[in-house]
Parts: sequence; C-alpha cells; structure tokens
Amino acid sequence: MDRTRLPEKSDLIWLFFKTSGRVSRAAYFLGGLLVAIVQAFPLYRFTLVAEGSPESNMWSFIFFVAFIASLWSNIVLAVKRLHDLDKPGIAALVLFVPVVSIIAFLVLCLFPGQPGPNRYGRRTNAPAD
Repeated sequence: MDRTRLPEKSDLIWLFFKTSGRVSRAAYFLGGLLVAIVQAFPLYRFTLVAEGSPESNMWSFIFFVAFIASLWSNIVLAVKRLHDLDKPGIAALVLFVPVVSIIAFLVLCLFPGQPGPNRYGRRTNAPAD
C-alpha cells in the first residue's frame, strides 16, 4: 500500500460518517483531532467578531452545523474503534457521560485493537466486508 497517497473521497466519507468496519488507535486519534479542529475554527472566528453582528450570527450558525456534523463523526469514530477492540458499538454511548467519557477516550486511544479479523471486519482501517 502506498502511504504517500491522499485518501479517496469515499474513504473520508466512510471514516467520518459510516459505522461499519474498524479503525486503529492512530486513525481514531487523528480523526478526532481533525473533528476538533473543524469545531474550533468557527468558534474561534465567532469570538473575533462583534456580538450581535450579522457576522456573529453567521459564525454561530456555522459552528452549530459543524458541531452537529462533528458529533456524529465522533460517535462513528468511537463505534469503529470499539469494533477494532471486538466490542459492540453501542458502548460508544459512554462518551456522553461527563467524567467517564475522558476515561473512555483514553482507553480507545491507548489499548491496541484485536489483531487479525474479527466479527466487525477482516482488517483495521477498512469498512466491513
């Protein structure tokens, strides 16, 4: 596999919006980092404009849209990370429990996935077959 090529559009759609398959620790962390940046940029821009201005309203709307999209992406990434650990994706709901979510994030970032195929896919960083 050529590691220097950019991902295809379909790969990015799968990574951030579809729950099938598995992702590695690195893909989970880097995908989550990208999602956080997508959230942070409109929030940052919102803080730079005058409160109540049309620009303020525009950036708050963009932030809302980015937040909703990134919320789904965070869930999808967690589900696929859990799949790599051979755990059911429904456990991703733990990410909504305030203190537990930090521990769950660390577990998903630090624990290695199951080597080889499992019930969620033949290999890591790919959709289920």
